[in-house]
Amino acid sequence: MIRSILKNSEIEKIFLRPFVTTSPVRSSQDSKDSPLKKLLDDSSSFQDVTKEYKQEWVTLPYPQGTKIRKQGESFHKAKKDPRDATIILFPGQGTQYVGMAKDLLKFPLAKDLFELANYILGYDLLNLCLHGPKDKLDQTKYSQPAIMVSSLAAIERLKEERPNAIINCFGTAGFSLGEITALVFAGALGFERALQLVRIRGEAMQIASEAYKGGMATVWYAPDSNLNTACLKAKEWAVDKGDIMPECKIANYLHPSCKVISGSESALDFLEKNLKEFKLKKIKRLPVSGAFHTDLMAPAMDTFRKALNKSDIKDPVITVYSNVDGKPYKNAEHIRRQLPKQIVKPVKWEQLLHVVYERAPGTDFPRTFEVGPGTSLRAILKQVNGKAHNESFCIEA
Repeated sequence: MIRSILKNSEIEKIFLRPFVTTSPVRSSQDSKDSPLKKLLDDSSSFQDVTKEYKQEWVTLPYPQGTKIRKQGESFHKAKKDPRDATIILFPGQGTQYVGMAKDLLKFPLAKDLFELANYILGYDLLNLCLHGPKDKLDQTKYSQPAIMVSSLAAIERLKEERPNAIINCFGTAGFSLGEITALVFAGALGFERALQLVRIRGEAMQIASEAYKGGMATVWYAPDSNLNTACLKAKEWAVDKGDIMPECKIANYLHPSCKVISGSESALDFLEKNLKEFKLKKIKRLPVSGAFHTDLMAPAMDTFRKALNKSDIKDPVITVYSNVDGKPYKNAEHIRRQLPKQIVKPVKWEQLLHVVYERAPGTDFPRTFEVGPGTSLRAILKQVNGKAHNESFCIEA
């Protein structure tokens, strides 16, 4: 859809020029002035930060000697009591709040983690988490690093309070941004490199949002609702209203009666005004400025992919589940191919939870820990799998 409407010169003026793309219509000067190209150039060397900083955060909080394994090997081993196993989940953007991480500073490694993050980012991330201001913390380019670092700092709390939760962890997943946190926890990405990637991801998504303003909204519906039809009609309305980049689609699959819709402003306005026509129960706008997980984020995906291709990726030591299809990553190369798609593809969290918690009738469930700011993932789990939820806990940042 995007490619077909990029012929309009006005669209090129508004949308294309700020970005790094392979479009032949842009001049070399456009490419030189692109803020995303500058973002990539600034990070192109990916120098080893820890050599300068003289400090390194241990990204693998597992017993010494833990070996990298191919995904799926664990399923062929002798079955253990599932009650002794754990799953760790990491939250995504939108869970940030002023004051987060203040209870984590008593853990030395958590404090060190923020000091290293401050050094890498070039600004005081910890102060932003603790004191705000809220409008700055809510900006995509700041909230994403803040959530990732706070979540990993909360791992230090979990390691101190319940060490077996980490030792017995066999799988991890993260919602959208949280997937990168999960990959750090699983040893696929080093913390320093991952933080640079998150910074690029957040800034690229913010630039995309500013180039064309979209939004997101949570929609609650019933079995007889017509959500797909509502999205189609909303997109048609956006076209009729003259939207340069009309879009309206499911961005997050949360649970059987709740989805997040992402799209252009006029499309979301249409949904709000025509709720009853499509038998939708409730709609609530999210405090974001972009249509995340749609094709409107394509320039951000291209930028993130280029940065990821310059990064060292290892096979994870535990199973990591992908937001794109809900299935486990196979190896490092699979991560390299799949992870960038997550920026434009819907987050299939509901499907992911079904894969993670699939059990034969009568089988016990592992303990689940949501680690990071907020308790949203545990609330979603309750709607998808009540029995798994009964064995879940929150380790808040």
